[in-house]
Amino acid sequence: MSSSYFTPTRVFSGAIALRVIFLFYGLLQDAYSPVKYTDIDYMVFTDAARYVSQGLSPYERETYRYTPLLAWILIPTSWPGTFWFSFGKLLFAISDVVAGWLIFIILQAPEGGAMTAERALKYASVWLLNPMVATISTRGSSEGLLAVMVVALLWAVIRRRIALAGILLGLSVHLKIYPFIYGASIIWSLESPHTSTAVHKHSSTPTDTIEQLSSIKRILKFFNRSRTILITSSLTTFISLILLMYAIYSKPFLQHTFLYHLTRIDHRHNFSPYNTLLHLSSAAPDNVSSLKLESMAFIPQIAISAVLIPIALSKRDLAGTMLAQTFAFVAFNKVCTSQVRLQFSCYEVFLLSHALFRNCVLHCFLPRLFECNPGGWQPCNPTPFPSRKK
Repeated sequence: MSSSYFTPTRVFSGAIALRVIFLFYGLLQDAYSPVKYTDIDYMVFTDAARYVSQGLSPYERETYRYTPLLAWILIPTSWPGTFWFSFGKLLFAISDVVAGWLIFIILQAPEGGAMTAERALKYASVWLLNPMVATISTRGSSEGLLAVMVVALLWAVIRRRIALAGILLGLSVHLKIYPFIYGASIIWSLESPHTSTAVHKHSSTPTDTIEQLSSIKRILKFFNRSRTILITSSLTTFISLILLMYAIYSKPFLQHTFLYHLTRIDHRHNFSPYNTLLHLSSAAPDNVSSLKLESMAFIPQIAISAVLIPIALSKRDLAGTMLAQTFAFVAFNKVCTSQVRLQFSCYEVFLLSHALFRNCVLHCFLPRLFECNPGGWQPCNPTPFPSRKK
């Protein structure tokens, strides 16, 4: 392919055209095929939005395990007409394209690689022209909406718009819990320029007092201006949304949006390493045990993705750290579906653009393994092609 193809007009026009084609194809398949193109989760979203439009709780819809904010956003899907029913798919597809545009901007920034526009477009095309990304969003998965928010979060951090980054972090965590892991890596990366804390050799201050003052100084130094703004703005946003939703929907909001996921057992459409164990656990729900896998599974997941990886990597490469965090979180999650691949796919571009990978053929081949053979993730699954019903 000629390099002249990689102009903003052509790449973004191609990305939009790809999603438009899939949207219209989805309408045809839904109309004439017994196997529907529209994701079952989209039906859950739109049903919840219809309840909200009628002044009811979105949790009147069974299996709606998301924030009411998503149902509010999708209220237009309850309006008459095929176009309005597809409003959510269109929104998620647009979010995909905006995420690609942000990736393009980040790659041109000094902190993101300082690439030329043509080279940045080539790497952004890994996301923009990826048919799997386009398919998932046009089927009605909300992952595209979250993708644009977490990429915008990365953009805000590297541009040092810390207050905006905090707002995006709080909003992202409210929409879907997992982005909280990025808070640790962002906080750790926002280190102040090194200043000497050495004590003068001839100081007459007692050693104990010097050590205490040094410890206090290190603590105060850790909570620098950027970290304080990020923590304050993210917590304010997150807590404000929690209080608002709780005031309107009370306990069902907390139960279905957050607490449910602590004890969730879902062995269907699941590529998780815990899949077989969850399958056996769901087959014997009355088996009382002090060790609940569905609750204990969070321990290695959080330890690796929210503690170990940020400490090891975040000061060297924030985008790479966020990719590693997301990959670890997904790999150790109790529920892993094809849609969650979008959670780390938007960061793959930054890994592929790294100097160590630019001339490596495998960097294009290895990420496709998940896309081409998801069944390989579950060789011991007793139901390798499970039903999509919840």
